[in-house]
Amino acid sequence: MVEQQPDDLDLDAVFKALGHPIRREILEQLANGPESVSELAEPHDVSLAAVSKHLRVLEDAGLLNVEEDGRVRRCHLDAAPLSDAFGWLTRYRVLWEDRFDALADHLETEDQ
Repeated sequence: MVEQQPDDLDLDAVFKALGHPIRREILEQLANGPESVSELAEPHDVSLAAVSKHLRVLEDAGLLNVEEDGRVRRCHLDAAPLSDAFGWLTRYRVLWEDRFDALADHLETEDQ
């Protein structure tokens, strides 16, 4: 059994959070600035309880912070975990670009 490092667990949470379209849309909303839970729920055709569950997943992944202002819960985007995910993806993008370049070189050599 392979043990996961703490960084892997963080990435797992980020990719899990990004794995649902409503959560991705919520992140897009928050990219424009903080919003209340009810504001975040408004454009989605799901219950407020369902949106709260999505927000919990995003919060657990470190992608948003919730600030309580009286009865209003205001959510703020924290994009730092996205940077970690981007870094992980970039390593694999470079790997595949190198492999495709090598394949293209090989195919050009065979055609000649």
